[in-house]
Amino acid sequence: MIRLIAIDIDGTLLDPHGQIPAPNRDAIARAMDAGVGVALATGRRYDFARSIFEQLPAGVTLILSNGAVVKTRAGETIVRHLLPRDVARDVLRRTPQHRGTTAVLFDRPRAGQIVYETVDWDHPLHRAFFRANREFIATMPLEEALTEDPLQVMFTGPCAAMRQLYDELAAEEGRYAVTLTEYEYRDFSLVDIIRAGCSKGSALRELAESRGIGAEDVMAIGDNLNDLSMLEFAGRPIVMGNAVPELLERGWHVTRGNDDAGVAAAIETFVLRGAS
Repeated sequence: MIRLIAIDIDGTLLDPHGQIPAPNRDAIARAMDAGVGVALATGRRYDFARSIFEQLPAGVTLILSNGAVVKTRAGETIVRHLLPRDVARDVLRRTPQHRGTTAVLFDRPRAGQIVYETVDWDHPLHRAFFRANREFIATMPLEEALTEDPLQVMFTGPCAAMRQLYDELAAEEGRYAVTLTEYEYRDFSLVDIIRAGCSKGSALRELAESRGIGAEDVMAIGDNLNDLSMLEFAGRPIVMGNAVPELLERGWHVTRGNDDAGVAAAIETFVLRGAS
């Protein structure tokens, strides 16, 4: 019996226009009314996810920054694993070629959550993110920003360049954790460096254990590479029809795409109808 559902946001909960389809909202509310816990599991920060989770019931839990932070919908921190600043400094030292689009992210109340050295507000790949987060962005030399331990170091860019960077950084995984999120249709990827041992999967495991829920009673729904760890943990992994090939090839159940309320279809099938 499913007692906890973890749902990715981008490419999963949201449709291709960045909206929550009404059937997804309805299915989540009905599952929660039936006593099933729901967590959104995302690479986004709390404030960048706010416009999404505020459309959902108050009991939703938030797994943020690819598992580095877990918060309540009201913003209370349940778990927080910061990246040691000396590790962040070393990652920055080794990646000078990406400095123009590298950011260091902090768990701060408002201003200064995201620090870049420079910002091109009209950059074709990044302008939507920059404008949506303008009030949270600061600019300064990144090493000078490391007066406290950050949540993560974030790299963004074209898919091929980020794949290469991911492979290079993954060679030293253990000092930190590295995640890759790809959007091939936009030729846009993100590489995140977070504290060693952190992932959506580890955060979901910790959340489930805190509630006395075994993996066999957890369902996870995702579409991208940074969802792999939580899909591997969950007893019922669900892959979106629009997922990256690496997930579609796993042999897990494939629901409809995010353009056809695939989250609602999965919840209807495995939670609300009690299917096994």
